Amino acid sequence: MSTLIRASPVQADRRWAVLAVILAAAVLDLLDATITNVAAPTIATDLGGGAALIQWLGAAYALALGVLLVVGGRLGDRYGRRRLFLLGITGFTLASIVCGLAAGPGMLIGARLVQGGFGALMIPQGFGILGAVFPRDQLGKAFSVFAPALGLSSVGGPVLAGFLIEADLGGLGWRAMFLINIVLGGAALLAAIRLLPADAPRPADDPRSADDPGSADVSHSTADVSRPADVSRSKSRSGSRPEGRSGAAGVAVDGVGAGVLAVTMVGLLYGLIDGSAHGWTLVPILCLAGGLVFFGLFCVRQRTAANPLIEPSLLRNRGFTAGLVLGVVFFAAVSGLLYVLVLYMQYGLRFTPVRAALGLAPVAVGIVIASVACHRLIARLGRTLIVIGLAIGLIGTGWLLAVVCGVAGGVWPLVLAALVIGLGMGTCFGTVYDVTLGDIDPREAGSASGALAATQQLANAIGAAAVTSVYFRTGDQTEAATGSLLVVIVATIACCGLVWLLPRKAQPHHG
Repeated sequence: MSTLIRASPVQADRRWAVLAVILAAAVLDLLDATITNVAAPTIATDLGGGAALIQWLGAAYALALGVLLVVGGRLGDRYGRRRLFLLGITGFTLASIVCGLAAGPGMLIGARLVQGGFGALMIPQGFGILGAVFPRDQLGKAFSVFAPALGLSSVGGPVLAGFLIEADLGGLGWRAMFLINIVLGGAALLAAIRLLPADAPRPADDPRSADDPGSADVSHSTADVSRPADVSRSKSRSGSRPEGRSGAAGVAVDGVGAGVLAVTMVGLLYGLIDGSAHGWTLVPILCLAGGLVFFGLFCVRQRTAANPLIEPSLLRNRGFTAGLVLGVVFFAAVSGLLYVLVLYMQYGLRFTPVRAALGLAPVAVGIVIASVACHRLIARLGRTLIVIGLAIGLIGTGWLLAVVCGVAGGVWPLVLAALVIGLGMGTCFGTVYDVTLGDIDPREAGSASGALAATQQLANAIGAAAVTSVYFRTGDQTEAATGSLLVVIVATIACCGLVWLLPRKAQPHHG
């Protein structure tokens, strides 16, 4: 029996065209992951749905992406990366159109879930394809393109959304930011059909090792170049387990585990959002309790399943488990902080969508600067670098709290606070993952990196829902922002304690 794993040989002059297609898909994913941060208040005003819609817009996409990211990588191993990539980008584009045509909040949230699901099919395949078509000595150069492109996209997404909303092209308003994917996604799909190499069958008994350039696990190839944008790092690490241990039929997908995880997340998110929007009645409490029960079932499933999403041996590794917990708390805090910053700028300071988007630019600048600067420090400082990043983040969040409370008023204090917050985030992005993987067996790197990538997306969903639940509990904007920022500060302090449970050093490939 055979499986579709390795791509056909690609001529040298076409490799960079393949890279352009994969990069376009990654940029498209990041743009659509960030555009609703700025557009959510405008969408809620137009469609109704109030605070609950704003919260779901921030959580739905990340929820689907996180639940299915590892599954998407495994499906690509089994059925062919080109095939899954084309399916993913086609579904992603069609879901974007449905988002743009949504007649109500439920339709829009459902389309965002579908969009994130197809994104989870698309993104893992791209990095696997690049690992197959580029020689090992050129992989670093190829992946180095992602950092600046995705760094700019993290700023460009909200700015594009703001300009499209205010331009009101054809009277479409916010809908244009989704419908533009007819052009962007359509062009990327046509280019992919033309340029991506066909998947070639590989014998089931091919003893290819995990460090083959065509392996699904390309985390080592991309870790060094992905720091300036956390999304680029997380997506590049979303490969499945190495295929060295199995052949075609051996690439299995734990559909039951993914389903239990999905129920867990829906229960937790619905409980948080419904409770904050309509009061803490029996329904949201039962949803939260049910989410926790299903989380326990998910943990049991990972220990007993024949092909779990997370290797059971990883869960017995104290450093890795601590890294998972730290990742959940840290990225939830980051996601909630960025969402609250945008909400405060629009609701509290009355910024236009464009001005609010530009207000996020200092955060992105800080991320890029710190990520590049920390690249050479991680090998020497290890987990201490994470503590430094968390401390910088605390200073920035405290500074922002002072701005909100009126202690340091004006635009420039807000800009500087955002810059410092970005510096703290950039110091931790990537570093948390590299240190968490510090003492992982190389044979488990695929499962470990995929689990960490999925964890970040799920944490983004939880953070957007949890912190904004605090924000919307009161109508006073100063009080809302103050309470939310205090939650972020407490979460960051908790992360400082968790750091000391991580391995001391990062993986040695960061020399």
